Parts: sequence; structure tokens; C-alpha cells
Amino acid sequence: MLTQELLKRVLAKVPDYQTFMTVDELDASSRRLAQEYPGVVSLTEIGKSRSGHPLLCLTIGCGSENAILYGCPHPNEPIGAMMLEAFSRILAEDAELRQALDYTFYIIKVWDVDGVRLNEPWFKGPFSITNYVRHFFRPAPTRQVDWTFPIDYKNLHFHDTIPETRALQNLIDQLHPRFLYSLHNSAFGGVYWYVTQPLEESFYDRLRGVAAGQHMPIDLGEPEAPYIERLSSAVYRSISMADTYDYYEAYGQAHPEDLCGSGTCSADYGKQACGAFTLLTELPYFFNPAICDQSASDMLRRDAKLYALDYRKRMRQFAQETLADSWHYIDPENPFKFAMEGFNSIDDDSATRQMLQTHPEYQKPATISEKFSNVDLQPFFSCLTLCLYTRAYETELEAMRQRGEADQSKQAALEKAYQRFRAKLDEQAALAEQNLSYEVVPIQRLIRIQLESGFLCADHIRRA
Repeated sequence: MLTQELLKRVLAKVPDYQTFMTVDELDASSRRLAQEYPGVVSLTEIGKSRSGHPLLCLTIGCGSENAILYGCPHPNEPIGAMMLEAFSRILAEDAELRQALDYTFYIIKVWDVDGVRLNEPWFKGPFSITNYVRHFFRPAPTRQVDWTFPIDYKNLHFHDTIPETRALQNLIDQLHPRFLYSLHNSAFGGVYWYVTQPLEESFYDRLRGVAAGQHMPIDLGEPEAPYIERLSSAVYRSISMADTYDYYEAYGQAHPEDLCGSGTCSADYGKQACGAFTLLTELPYFFNPAICDQSASDMLRRDAKLYALDYRKRMRQFAQETLADSWHYIDPENPFKFAMEGFNSIDDDSATRQMLQTHPEYQKPATISEKFSNVDLQPFFSCLTLCLYTRAYETELEAMRQRGEADQSKQAALEKAYQRFRAKLDEQAALAEQNLSYEVVPIQRLIRIQLESGFLCADHIRRA
């Protein structure tokens, strides 16, 4: 049984990391751990990334249930990788902890290896909005490892799983895990959780207590999508691609499958395949206290949400004007271009605009936290798109230089667009830096929240 004394002792062992580790550093650490504890830890390769890099999986313990924990399901989210770095060593060293948890743990520190490498320039700091958004990368929906699991739902049929997804899919099929921990994180906000099925309110209180114990407020702002079901304060039911489909269908889209853009997620697949329970603990690099302020703002929630949609629309118009004379010059397989093409193909806000006019929840005053999510954070969110465009042009210009290509008109068109995107990115980053008054959350505190949340959930599920 996981006692409070044992839990306290384990959390005290989490190192005070000052930076995030790279793929190579994490791989080397896993190999060292397996060599140091040969009777307790084993290391296997469960597949390869699209670039051919091995996907490493640590196996620790010999409990009565299986659990799979995986970091970097989105490559700009390395908090989970660092949690698994700390947890794997603590678990290997502590026989009492292994016995108390009673799981066999399968630990994949880095799932989207290729994508993580494109984020590594910000991993060593400085930890600021400007540095983060300048080196941000997230792949297109069809290349996201956690959103290309197969699904057949109404008119949506997706089976184009990528190698990284197949590796975890095969592991789930082989192990029939009781518990999955998908280690996502947000960039800005407070702490919140997703669960695949409702639990008792007392358990949600314990989760919120985890955040409070690390002096981190819970996130009470706008949910990530309007159709996400809130189970309790800062606790939501996990979504699947079927939920996205139903949302678009409910608000008048004739072909919802065209806007889904990819497959379903590991939480949905695990639930369907073997009844696995999945937890997500979302927490931020950057924090502003407005995200937990429940007092009324001076806007309706509908108007705050419309502000966000209109802001995004202006950024799309800027991008379209800037791309007109040069986008065709960029290699279609450029990862930043491929990402933006994928996101643009599903960027239709008509269903949300219709929902805002009819849903009663959006006719009420927005809280300060909801206004902050929809209004104050828009410069930050716009930076994430602008960065992908900027890096697409930057990468193509560098490729031209390496090839010795001397097409002056092409280079001039690419350079002009690059400079325009870079200037807009710098402008929006400056707005975010100026207006958000944020603090950078220490990595150790974030790891402890993610680790303790996982302990509580795994223990609860095993004893249910």
C-alpha cells in the first residue's frame, strides 16, 4: 500500500532539475540505469521513429498489474520525460516503492523522438516566452504520435498510423495494461487533469490537493475545446476523435470527418482495446494568477471566445497574404510546412461560432480566468503559429545555402516572407512578454505534481 510516509520520501528524491534533457541524454540515462540495476531494470527497443531512431522502453518491477507511462506525446511537452527520468531511477533504487505500487512499469521517456529534437533549442533555457515560441515545434495532426491511433466512427475511417503510434499500440495489445499515463503538459496556465472515466469527488479533491501541496493553483480558465466535459473543478473527461466528430456534426458540418484531421488518441485506444484507465496531468511552464480567478470580468463568455476567434482570423489573413508569393517554393516535406498545411486543413471555426450564439453557458459573464484564456493569451497562442511559418522559411533558406542554389528571385521571395513572419513573431512575443506578467514554474515542482498525481491514480485504480 502506498503510505503518506512513503510518498513523502519519494517526492523528496526528485532532483532540482534546472533544464530539460535532450533525446540523447535521456537515452544514455536509460542505458546506464539498465546497466546499474540488471536484476531490476531491463531496456528494450519497441520500435523506431520515422527517422529510424530507436524507441526505448524501460521495464521496472514485477507487480500484479501492468502500467505504461509515456513522455513527450507532443514534442514540445518535455515535463513528462523529466518526470519519467526521475521516477525510473527512484523506482529502480526503492524495493519498498515497487512492492507498494504493485505494478510492472513500462516506461517510454520520449515517444515523439523526431519532434522533440526540433524543440531542443529551448530545452536549456533561458526559460521565457520569447525563447519558447522562437523554437517551438508541433507536428501536423497526421504525424502526432498520440493522435494517429486507428478509428472507425460513422464516416471517419483512419488507419494511417505512424511507426511511433504502432509501437505503443502493439505494446498495449500485448500487455493489456490496467493503467496508462499519457504525459502531456500545457505551456501557460494552472494544473488540470483528464480521466477516461468518472471517479469519486473525493478522489478529485485529492488531485487538487496535490497541486496545492506544491503551491500551484488549478486552472479554471476556458477548456481546450468547447465540447470537453467538466467532471469537477479542473478535472475533465478525456476526449476522443469521436467526440470531435460529434461536435462538428451537431453544429451543422456536412462532412465532420474532413475536419477531424487524424485518428484517435492512446487513451481512447487503450479503453477500447483492454479497458485501460488513462490519466493526463496538464501543467504549465509559465503561470499567471489570473488563470484561477473566478470573479466576474467585464465581458460575456461568448464575447471573450469570439475575441479569440477573431484574433486567430486576423493572424490567418496575415499569413495568407505573406505566403502568396513564396509558399510554393518550400519543400512539402519540410516539417514546419507540413505541420502548417495539416493545421490549416482543419482550421474551421464555423461550428464554434454557431455554438456560441446558442449555448446558454456562453451567454453568462466570463470569469477573469476565462477572459484571460480567451483574450490575454492570444498573442502567445499566435506566436506558436507564427513560429512554425518562420521556421519553415528559415529551414528552406538554409537548405538553399547548403545546396549552393543561386535562384535570386526565389531567394528574395523566401527572404521577404521570412522577414515578415519573423517581425510579426517578434511583435506578438513582445506583447506577450509585456502583458502577461508570468512566472516560470520550477521543473522540480511540476515533476512532483505529475508524479504524485500518477501515484494516487495508479493506486486507486489497482485497488478499485
